[in-house]
Amino acid sequence: MMRIEKYIWCIRIFKTRSLATKACNEGKVLLNNNIVKPGKIIKENDIISVKTIPIWRLFKVLDFPKSRINAKLVSDYAVEITSEDDLLKLKEYQNINKENKYLGIKGRPTKKDRRNINKLKDFNAK
Repeated sequence: MMRIEKYIWCIRIFKTRSLATKACNEGKVLLNNNIVKPGKIIKENDIISVKTIPIWRLFKVLDFPKSRINAKLVSDYAVEITSEDDLLKLKEYQNINKENKYLGIKGRPTKKDRRNINKLKDFNAK
């Protein structure tokens, strides 16, 4: 048995333990489809859901590591049971974000960006 925030950090779902704790507090981590606090104790065969925009990634607990483990050993302690369709959707989303970052698009357009977009639309409409 192990605390959920420590477990999701140990199996490398989160980079730091504080990020794992923060995700638990914000409701981005579910244990058997229930929102949990970071100190919740997990058992073998529990299902952990982690919100990774735009999907929920699902992991089944197999065993408990003593401490943070090497990436090659993660499959001994947890198995991802997320559907292929969801993983494909996640990959698409990440590729779009990567392309936008390369093009210099950071998110919502600023007022100046919006004016320029409207000018282009008006120009193309004529």
